[in-house]
Amino acid sequence: MRVLTIGTFDTIHAGHIGLFNQCRRMAGTLGHVTVGINSDAFVEAYKGAPPLVPYTSRAAVIAALRTVDEVVSNDTRLKQGELIEQARPDLLVIGQDWALKNYLNQLAIGQSWLDDRNIQLCYVPRTGDWSSTAIKAGQS
Repeated sequence: MRVLTIGTFDTIHAGHIGLFNQCRRMAGTLGHVTVGINSDAFVEAYKGAPPLVPYTSRAAVIAALRTVDEVVSNDTRLKQGELIEQARPDLLVIGQDWALKNYLNQLAIGQSWLDDRNIQLCYVPRTGDWSSTAIKAGQS
């Protein structure tokens, strides 16, 4: 089973580790977990400010985790669909806080696009009440 999750993962915290652990459980011990990390330019374009932690540091930390097999950059020059097609996942995994947002719209793909590629979108429960945004604001 091939699993992909995509995010900024700024200020890595227990919630991110929980997501990666869930991805590993879903992939299985013989599966493959790919983490797409939003580049600094992508984050600045999307959020209007650069991440607190630079891409190279975020990528190094996540690549060192035993639950993660591969880290790829999600850059503004690479369309989300292209990133997903390169990773060839069976499952696209994201935290359930995205269930109330239009995650597929943000990725600029639709459910039929996923269906055509036999990719299942899975929302997983959050680990605790962790939030990079709250951490940056001094609320955690």
